[in-house]
Amino acid sequence: MIDFKNGSVFKLKRTGKFNNEKVIAPLFVPGEIFIGEYQAIRDYIIFTNKRAIAVNVQGVTGKKKDFTTLPYSKIQLFSVETAGILDLDSELDLYYSGIGLVKFEFTGESDIVNIARIIGEYLL
Repeated sequence: MIDFKNGSVFKLKRTGKFNNEKVIAPLFVPGEIFIGEYQAIRDYIIFTNKRAIAVNVQGVTGKKKDFTTLPYSKIQLFSVETAGILDLDSELDLYYSGIGLVKFEFTGESDIVNIARIIGEYLL
């Protein structure tokens, strides 16, 4: 499992498509819909209508992967910071009981408002 307590921040860039569909789609539950994929250097995050799936790519070849599911239904509260005119980065902070803060930083263009709306559907 990804260690969210070490204070690391995922700096993510939107891929624009579902690059890792073959890897992730078998994990989807009935009714789960792909929303967006965001890539770090090797790791990536998939947002669906039900959860975020953080994928930690391990090893030299990258064949070994750790999948961490962050269900929206378990979020206690969340915070969104949208991009500005000069600051193009946006942030998503998710607070879970037992884990604490899970922070994602998005560089460049992201669909942060849509992701926040979907998370809100589960919390309100």
